[in-house]
Parts: sequence; structure tokens; C-alpha cells
Amino acid sequence: MTDDTGGFDSGAFGRQGWPDFLPAPERAAGLGPGWGPPPPLPPAPVRTAPPTRFYLALAVVIALVAGAAGSVGTYLLTRPPSGTDPSYRLSAVPSGSTTRPPDSVAGVAARVLPSVVSLEVKGNQEAGTGSGFVIKGGYIVTNNHVVAVAAQSGEIRIRFNDRRSTTAKIVGRDPNSDIAVVKPEDTFGAPEITLGNSDGVVVGDPVIAVGSPLGLRGTVTTGIVSSLNRPVEAGGETGSDYALINAIQTDAAINPGNSGGPLVNASGQVIGVNSAIATLGSGAALGQQTGSIGLGFAIPINHVRRVAQELITTGSARTSRIGITVDTQYQGPGVRIASGTSGGEPAVTPGGPADKAGLKPGDIILEIDGQPVDDSRELIVTIRNKAPGDQVKLKFRHDGDEKTVSVTVTAAPAPTAHPS
Repeated sequence: MTDDTGGFDSGAFGRQGWPDFLPAPERAAGLGPGWGPPPPLPPAPVRTAPPTRFYLALAVVIALVAGAAGSVGTYLLTRPPSGTDPSYRLSAVPSGSTTRPPDSVAGVAARVLPSVVSLEVKGNQEAGTGSGFVIKGGYIVTNNHVVAVAAQSGEIRIRFNDRRSTTAKIVGRDPNSDIAVVKPEDTFGAPEITLGNSDGVVVGDPVIAVGSPLGLRGTVTTGIVSSLNRPVEAGGETGSDYALINAIQTDAAINPGNSGGPLVNASGQVIGVNSAIATLGSGAALGQQTGSIGLGFAIPINHVRRVAQELITTGSARTSRIGITVDTQYQGPGVRIASGTSGGEPAVTPGGPADKAGLKPGDIILEIDGQPVDDSRELIVTIRNKAPGDQVKLKFRHDGDEKTVSVTVTAAPAPTAHPS
């Protein structure tokens, strides 16, 4: 039998468009005799009531949501229109102390600051400020270029850390080392500062610069020793007169007005006198201070100690020398002694230290105390940093042969003292 439903006409269908009967399919399960029973209906699902704890949890959630909504609603209805909260309070100020460990920067500064002063200097046509520090006997050490404008006539006023002030007079000054000593009328009990040993300083040591940059009295900055034995020109009496110093280099901020102030170590001992800074200004030379770029220079305190003592005892200081004139046009390695008289000075002073050691005009100095010498400035500052009577070893070349000799440093004739 075939399923030929497509051949029915419309008369064979009932109201729903389907035939009233259809041929039974082959092997169909019937309902008549010999037919199986109809399949059972699926069981009805059993409905169980939620546990009591579900309702309890739901009630808690609803209560929390309702409470939060009520609080927010209350805040929105009662908050001030400006957004301020009259009940707002910050926590109380915690207890504190200004006491610091003695070896901290603050501890060192507390010990040093009472000994540091600022100087206000007036001359006939110039004025300026600087820094200084109190040493034994109530004397004050500063830079020569700080007080030079008042050398002939003028006024120097010293302001101490406790804000009291007094006038001062120049005891002596040395343009060649850029060091000066002044004596105030009164120190008001300011303690003397402790002088250290600059020969014990090494690169990397922490240091503190103290002074009055830009007139801001009692300023403290920190850094490290970034180099040693830098030949640097510090400010002289005039724009073209500079002192060559064998400087300690530091990255502690030093600015105009810091000149003459102390550079101290972590123990509060003075290891140098702040004197110059490097600048990036067009054509600016070392000593023409315009602002710190992290390159400051200080005169080693061992050199300052000798000069200050001579200024206090005699009113002037001696400049160390070995009795040679250098050839400034020489461009090769080392430093060449001039071949003839220069500026009225002989190349090698007869009977001077270099002459006694066997150096001749035209010889080339290669090393001093085992350190190579690159230019005449290095040689000059190294010799000036020595005290008269000290000995140095010079390695030099003469007619192609290298020799090493010991030279005793002497002093140039002291200039006439003109204290004010």
C-alpha cells in the first residue's frame, strides 16, 4: 500500500482541511483486538514548599536593602545644600618631637647653625652678601671676594643665627687663596665651629653646606663629595682677578650668598669653605655665580687653617711656590718650564727650590707626588695647597731623559698687610 494523500480532493477533508480517515500505516500498533495498551501518561511533578530558612534569608536581605535605602534617602533629604558636613572631623594631631639623632642631617645642622653667620658688605659703589663661620677667638672666616669691596672703605655687618647683629672689621685677606678673616665687635656667645681634616675626605662622603644663599640666612643643603683636587678659579677682588684653588667638588646646592660658608662632614666638622659654582650661562666662568647646577667647589680646610692663622698673626698670608715660570703656550703632555724670561721673571729662579733640585728651563714636569699633571693650573693649585717647608716629588723630562727629584716648597714674599 502506498501513501497517496496527495491525490485527495477537497471533498475528502473535514472542517480543518484534513481527511476524516487515513489508511492505517503498515504494522501500526492498533487499539482493537490484539493491539497493545496505550502508553502511560507522564507523572505529574511534585511541588514542595521552600524551607523556612529561605524565607528568613530573604527577609534579612529585604531589611538590609530597606535600611540602606532609608539612610540614603534621609541623607539626601537632610544634607546641606552646599555639600559641607558640620559633623566632619579629622583625626587629632599626633604627638611628636623635634629631637633628632645627633648623626642625622638635622642633628648636625642643629650643632653647626649657631656658629654660621651671614655678612652684609657695603663699599663705596658696591654691596653684597656672603656667609662665614666662627672659629677660635671669635674670629670669622669667609671668602676674600665677599669682603673685598669693603677693603679700603666700607662697612661689614655680621648677622648671627639668633638674629642679633654687629659690625666687623677685616683682620686680613688673601686674594691668592680667596680667604679672609674678620673680627666682629661682639659674638653674642656664638660657639666656635669644629675644624676637620680635609686630607681625610674621599669621594662619596656625605656633606652639608650651610650659609645664606640669596640672603636666606641659616640655609642647609646636603650632598656628597663628587670629586677632589679640582683646579678652580674662585672670585677675586675684581671681575678679572681670580684665585686658583685646589677645590673639593660637591653636588650639595651652593648659590650666591653661600660663599664663605662651611662645608661640613657627617660629624659636623668643617672640611671646606664654599667658594664657587659652575654655571651654564653663556660665557659664565667659574666663580661668576648665577645658580646651582649641582657643581659646587670648596677650599680644603687644611689650606684654610694655615692661611687663616697667618692672617690673624701677621695680617697677610704666604703663597707657596717652587720658583719656576711655566710656558702657557705649551700644548703637549705635562707642564713645560719656560725657556727664557717671561714678564721679567726668570724661567727658573736662581737658588730657588726647583733650581736646587736640578730643573732647567724647557724641562717638562710630568708628575707631582705620583699624580700626572695635565696643565699648568693643576701644578699651581697643587703647589699652593702645600705649606712652606713641605716636600713634593716631581717627575720631569730633561733632554729626553725622565728623572724624579724631591723639591722643598717655599713661600713667595708676603704682600704688605692692609687690614681695615
